[in-house]
Amino acid sequence: MNARYESAKKIYASFGVDTDVAISKLKNVPLSVHCWQGDDVIGFDHDGPLTGGIQTTGNYPGKARTPEELMNDMDKALSLCPGKKKINVHACYAIFEKGGFVDRDKLEPKHFAPWVEFAKKHGMGIDFNPTFFSHPMVKDGLTLSSPDEKVRKFWIEHGKACIRISQYFAEETGIPCVMNIWTGDGFKDIPADRLTPRMRYKASIEEILSEPFDTNKVKPCVESKVFGIGVESFTAGSAEFSLTFAATHEGCLPLMDNGHYHPTEVVSDKIPALLCFFPEIALHITRGVRWDSDHVLLFDDETKEMAKEIVRNDALDRVYMALDYFDASINRIAAWTVGIRSWQKALLAALCTPNAKLKSLQDAAQFTELMAMQEEVKTLPFGDVWKQYCEECGVASDLSWLDEIKQYEADVLSKRG
Repeated sequence: MNARYESAKKIYASFGVDTDVAISKLKNVPLSVHCWQGDDVIGFDHDGPLTGGIQTTGNYPGKARTPEELMNDMDKALSLCPGKKKINVHACYAIFEKGGFVDRDKLEPKHFAPWVEFAKKHGMGIDFNPTFFSHPMVKDGLTLSSPDEKVRKFWIEHGKACIRISQYFAEETGIPCVMNIWTGDGFKDIPADRLTPRMRYKASIEEILSEPFDTNKVKPCVESKVFGIGVESFTAGSAEFSLTFAATHEGCLPLMDNGHYHPTEVVSDKIPALLCFFPEIALHITRGVRWDSDHVLLFDDETKEMAKEIVRNDALDRVYMALDYFDASINRIAAWTVGIRSWQKALLAALCTPNAKLKSLQDAAQFTELMAMQEEVKTLPFGDVWKQYCEECGVASDLSWLDEIKQYEADVLSKRG
């Protein structure tokens, strides 16, 4: 154990924090890593552009084009990051044998067998997302809320297929699968009717969830959205709709994406509010800049505050944490790595915060002392604890990981067309 860590450990101990315990605890906290950072959310079941209220910007060379390339790129990113991981897969990442293509309403577990093999190799679980975008059956910007019964039926069958695939993932890996329902359904301009589309949306999700599944293995979620590109004025799955749906449907979890709210709202405040009522909740962790722009996650104030709320409320086993961003303007493997490491830093920093002492000051209305201690904690030698954690996990604690990515870019990414 290095001398700097020993010194930092003593300093933290003076605040009542055992950094060895913090490091040990974090090693067992899973973080779900999204596959779609590696290929700009394109997937393998279509050749067209992204549609349905989302967009990736940039054209950095070396994008993954095949399942093998994507998994190899994920392998590289995962190898450079500490901690326990899961992988998060969208339905559009189905892998078909030659001549075996089926549309999204007919997807089966066999179309995701390579992902199970990949996950098992790493000892990871898999989370899953039906893909309600970038498809011809998105009619007039609508899927589950469409007035066209044929469109709704197609997407309901897709959702049911994804329930079955999620159960397959859980049974194969032995780890529960979080299955998240999000659509970009909405209108560009002011609608004449907001209620009826939401009633159709509600009925469609209920029909999807009527598909039999083991609630210990499959964790269905509903995710809200404020707006998207082309659906600026109305979204069927608003925050109020999604939260109320989860609250009134047993076994359904609310999923909050911290880019899916008004810029003055913060998910860090919403986490403890939901923990008052839900035994489990889910997060998609991103960084919105002015809007839901899905920038690479950084070790910034709101990221740290979200992690604090999970840790200080003893909710590490109640919150399913997944990354969700996509940046095509920089090296995609570096984007993965920065984001994963940033959330790991945030959780470790939260675990190294004297939460019990700070709570006691608040309860005693000692607000002067509380403010002073909160400020003092900010300059504790956290970097030395992070270094120790990385070393114990067998990954670089400094920027040498970037050199490895640059070498991978020279050897692999630069040779892709």
